[in-house]
Amino acid sequence: MKAILTILTMLAIVFPDGTRGARWFSARQARTPRAERTQYIITEHGVRQDSTILQTEQIQAVIDLAASKGGGTVVIPAGTYLSGSLFFKPGTHLHLQKGATLKGSDDISDFALLQTRIEGQSCKYFAALVNADGCNGFHLTGEGTLDGNGLRYWKAFWLRRKFNPNCTNKDEMRPRLLYVSNSDDVLVEGIRLKDSPYWTTHFYKCKWLRLRGLHITSPRTPVAAPSTDAVDLDACTYVHISGCYMSVNDDAIALKGGKGPYADTAPENGPNEFIVIENCRFGFCHSALTAGSECVLARNIVFRNCTVDGPWVLLRLKMRPDTPQVYEHFLVEGISGNCGSLLHIHPWTQFYDLGDRKDIPVSYARHIDIRDCSVNCKIRRDVEEQPSQYILEDINL
Repeated sequence: MKAILTILTMLAIVFPDGTRGARWFSARQARTPRAERTQYIITEHGVRQDSTILQTEQIQAVIDLAASKGGGTVVIPAGTYLSGSLFFKPGTHLHLQKGATLKGSDDISDFALLQTRIEGQSCKYFAALVNADGCNGFHLTGEGTLDGNGLRYWKAFWLRRKFNPNCTNKDEMRPRLLYVSNSDDVLVEGIRLKDSPYWTTHFYKCKWLRLRGLHITSPRTPVAAPSTDAVDLDACTYVHISGCYMSVNDDAIALKGGKGPYADTAPENGPNEFIVIENCRFGFCHSALTAGSECVLARNIVFRNCTVDGPWVLLRLKMRPDTPQVYEHFLVEGISGNCGSLLHIHPWTQFYDLGDRKDIPVSYARHIDIRDCSVNCKIRRDVEEQPSQYILEDINL
């Protein structure tokens, strides 16, 4: 009977507000490039197996060829290939074979400057190494590596901070490693992502997003890798993150979605909801799971059956005084290991800007449950009450 109940639970997750989730969340089948999809091995189309020369145009030409033929999977074979920003088209996919490394240039001029989304705002900024916009069904799979080659960017960032302590994260121009936007039914599976100059993976307005078996890292020493969040979910719904390892010099999983005094009414912003994070491992990071600092609404978040070894915080809620926020129906359960604090709720004032708004918008954090965990921590509940800025309701440890 217990086994039957376990199977039924897997087939139909119930979210914290009682909403019954789709069986999609329990799908376990492996997905690799299907045989019927035409494969385009880049070395068969003019790309050289040479880690010292920039081959952005040559690799992009293979992507464009696949798109012109009705779609297909672009395959990176074993070896290291240096590139700037690449743009996948509808019907095209990326597969990194074992021993393959797609390595980003450490020269920002090799990355396109365009209208994009970063830090809760739609603005002109730099493209990522791998970009996919409007690519329903996009998948990025394999046993290879996306290498952000971030050392030069990190050094430049810290040097700028010494020169101008008030500089923003965007002021030191840096690309992300992977950016997928406006796409449904997305799979990223199996690969390693390392040393991103900025956010490692960023998903904006994606639905039915599955991240599985990923290994995401950036260093804390000898040069700290600033702002290298492992996974940034920005106005995404129906997300399943499972079997991943994350250790980065910022937040591991961050829920974004918009910032600013009227962020809740801006059409480019949106909620993060119906998200399941399970069976993952977390090494050092600022927080295993964070809501904010650019987040309008996060709801129905399940974080369960994971191990932590070194995060400063297990669950952090960043409360921006210049942004109306609602964080509700979070369930954290079955977590084991060690961290600095279990729950951290404080105001977050980095780059605070109320604009022309005179009042501070009131925010809410409510129906937050942390239960059945076995975690060694220095602080269980690190919560600052600020009733003029935010209201806390039904917070249970």
